[in-house]
Amino acid sequence: MNTDPIADLLTRIRNATKADHQDLTVPYSKIKESVLKVLEQYGFIDKHNTETEGQFKVLRVVLKEERRNINLKRVSSPGQRIYIKSGDIKRIKNGLGIGIMTTARGVMSTVEARKQNLGGELICEVY
Repeated sequence: MNTDPIADLLTRIRNATKADHQDLTVPYSKIKESVLKVLEQYGFIDKHNTETEGQFKVLRVVLKEERRNINLKRVSSPGQRIYIKSGDIKRIKNGLGIGIMTTARGVMSTVEARKQNLGGELICEVY
């Protein structure tokens, strides 16, 4: 049993990029799929899709060739949740990176949350 599935997802992506793997698989969950959608939208990964292996669903993530130095930092964890108000959302690495957060309207980047004037839990930072 995994107590922090988002940290597991980020670690698998981090390890796959350092090992020069083209793709990876992770166990399926809705929150992981939402995080991967944001990463794909901002160009940190190439694509992702849902597949079935045996009786379980998995997410297959295809990494970008030119994106070998991706940095993923888990901010909020199950033991210590970090919530941010809409006015306190800061830019990540002077706008070169993004933050991923859960809001009342779903999982989105900090850029989108700032535009929509939403606060929420800051999941991770990517740059």
